[in-house]
Amino acid sequence: MNLDLHVPRFTWPGMPDTASSTFTSLVQMADAIGVRTLSVMDHWFQMERTWPADEPMLEGYTALAFAAAKTERLRFRTLVTGVTYRHPGLLAKTVTTLDVLSGGRAELGIGAAWYEREHLGLGVPFPPLAERFERLEEALQICLQMWSENNGPYVGTHYQLAETLCSPPPVSSPRPRIMIGGGGERKTLRLVAKYGDACNFFAGAEEVVRKLEVLHRHCDEVGRDPAEIEVTTRLDVPEEAEPGAILAEAEGLAEAGVDTVVIRSVGPEPAAWLERVYAPVISRLQAISR
Repeated sequence: MNLDLHVPRFTWPGMPDTASSTFTSLVQMADAIGVRTLSVMDHWFQMERTWPADEPMLEGYTALAFAAAKTERLRFRTLVTGVTYRHPGLLAKTVTTLDVLSGGRAELGIGAAWYEREHLGLGVPFPPLAERFERLEEALQICLQMWSENNGPYVGTHYQLAETLCSPPPVSSPRPRIMIGGGGERKTLRLVAKYGDACNFFAGAEEVVRKLEVLHRHCDEVGRDPAEIEVTTRLDVPEEAEPGAILAEAEGLAEAGVDTVVIRSVGPEPAAWLERVYAPVISRLQAISR
């Protein structure tokens, strides 16, 4: 089982003066102990349903580029980019640049977007949900075309590109992996089956089983082998969980069909927390198979 690290909060002591040193220590610790992938929020405001909206929030791709320069092995993605945040052609170019400069360590995390307040706050259009899903599918098609040998036009309902030129191309072969975030059973999981290399659930083992049944039906409909899709979900244990509790939860998720567990860094000393809680158990986590 893989262990991924998500950073949803940048509320660290001494911010913003300590942002560089704290983030550097965290990503280097993750790199050293064997965390596979680092993800950050792709929001402009902190999520008000979790913490106050005016808490510190770093821009996602700038933060990942900074982390890539400080590490050697760690992979990177946002969890996840809302389709409304960037024009798909520019998004593909941004992920490509991160992939090239990191030596093939970038992935695309993308979803339909939901946080209306930050859109209104910064003047970014926030279309209705049905349109956002239409845009999400077109954005996936555009990214895939830009990461192919087809440099021709793309003509969709919402996006029209005269030429999908992307030079230099990604280093990742055959292209950066795509994670589609969310567990919506009618639309999101259909897109995962059609375009995704990975899905992300914030769900326990029982719900994961149900979601995977739906995903497998969508895969059957599009002729996709579900084994090709990595299943990730949050490891829902206390921040200072004991090794036994961590391993028991991970084993239950593996039995449900999970390939990768995602832990969240939310405390004031993230590198010390990661070393204290997860360094002693990561090798045993990696030995778990579904």
